[in-house]
Amino acid sequence: MQKNLQIGQQIIDSIHNVIGVKDCSLHEPVFDGNEWHYMKECLDSTYVSSVGKFVGQFEQSLVDLTGAKYAIALVNGTAAIHLALILADVGEGDEVLAPTFTFVATANAISYLKATPHFVDNNEDTLGVDPKKLYEYLNKFTKQKDGKCINLKTNKIIKAIIPTHVFGHPCKIDEIVDIARKFNILVIEDAAESIGSYYKNKHTGTFGLMGALSFNGNKTITTGGGGAILTNNKEIAKKAKHLSTTAKLDHKWDYLHDEIGFNYRLPNINAALGCAQLEQLPKLLKSKRLLFKKYEDKISLIKGVSLFKEPNECKSNYWLQTLLLDFQNKNNRDEILSLTNENGLMTRPAWILMHRLKQFSNNPRMNLSCSESIADRLINIPSSSNLIGKI
Repeated sequence: MQKNLQIGQQIIDSIHNVIGVKDCSLHEPVFDGNEWHYMKECLDSTYVSSVGKFVGQFEQSLVDLTGAKYAIALVNGTAAIHLALILADVGEGDEVLAPTFTFVATANAISYLKATPHFVDNNEDTLGVDPKKLYEYLNKFTKQKDGKCINLKTNKIIKAIIPTHVFGHPCKIDEIVDIARKFNILVIEDAAESIGSYYKNKHTGTFGLMGALSFNGNKTITTGGGGAILTNNKEIAKKAKHLSTTAKLDHKWDYLHDEIGFNYRLPNINAALGCAQLEQLPKLLKSKRLLFKKYEDKISLIKGVSLFKEPNECKSNYWLQTLLLDFQNKNNRDEILSLTNENGLMTRPAWILMHRLKQFSNNPRMNLSCSESIADRLINIPSSSNLIGKI
C-alpha cells in the first residue's frame, strides 16, 4: 500500500506541476471562437432543427478535414454506428467482430439489430485491434462459404468488424482492412474519439467502407451531442441521408416515407456549434500535443508507470492522455484512482471490457488476455486542451 500511495502522490505532483491548478475534470470543451456568434445566427434565423445552412456547412467541413467524399451529420456516435451497420446489411443472426476494449455503444448498436457482438483482442502497441491475432483467429475458427465468412463454432455469418481508434490513437487499420478483405468481412471504423488523427497521413474513419465519428461534450470538438458517418461510397451516403431523415421523400407538402427510417439527423443549432469548433480544431490539437509533451517530461521520472505515446506512423489527436502501470503495479490502479480523485483530479480507468458486462458475458470471443491486461493497468488523466493556457 505504501508503494501504491507513493506512485499515486508522484502522479498527482506531476499533473499539478504541468497544469498549475489543483482541481480539474477529465476533459471539457473549449469555446473561444465563433461559437456564440454562430449559435446566435442560428437562433435569429429560427432554423434550429434539421433544416438550416449549418448542417451542410458542417458536413462539408468534415469532408475537407478528413478527405472522405461524403459526411452525413447525425445526432450522436451511437446512431452513426447503428446506421452504418444497417447500411452494411447487418441483420438478425449475423455476428459483428468488435474489440472488447471499447465503449459500450459499439456493442449496443450491434445488438439493436439482433446481431451478435463477437469480441476480439487489442494490443498494447496501439490500444486497438491486434491484426496478427485477428488473422490467426479467423484462419483457425472460420470458413468461407458462398463468399461469406462463417464462424465454425456457431455456424453464423461474420458480416463486419468495427475496429476502434482508442482514445484517439489510430490502430493498424490498413492491416485490419486487408485481413477483413481476405475473409469477406466489411469494415466500419469506430473513429468516435479520433477526429484529427491520421494513420500514414490518412484520416481515421476513411479506410473502411464507413467510419463513425462522435461529437459528444467530452470529445476533442463537440456539437453538444452529435456524430457523423464518413464514406467514399456515393450510394451509401445517399441512403444514409435518406434513412436518417425518417426516409422522407421530397415533396412540397406531403409526408411520404418509402421505408422504415430514423430521426437521426443533426439539428442545425448543434451543427452551428460544430462549425465553430472545427475552426478551432488545429489550435486544440496543438494544445493537446503540447500537453502530452509536458506530461511526458514529468511522468517519465516516475518508476512503474508510463505515458502512452502515439503509435508509429500515426499522428494522434491525444484526445485522452493515458497512463499505463507496469505489470507489477496493476493491483495499485484503484487506489491511485481513488487518491487522485480525492485530490481534485478527475482520473478514470478504461471502460469495463465488453465481455465482463453481464449482457455480453456469453458472447463469442477469442482469447482476450491483452485487453484484460491493458484495462487492469490503465488510468486516463486530465486531458482538456485548455489546461496549459491558450496557444
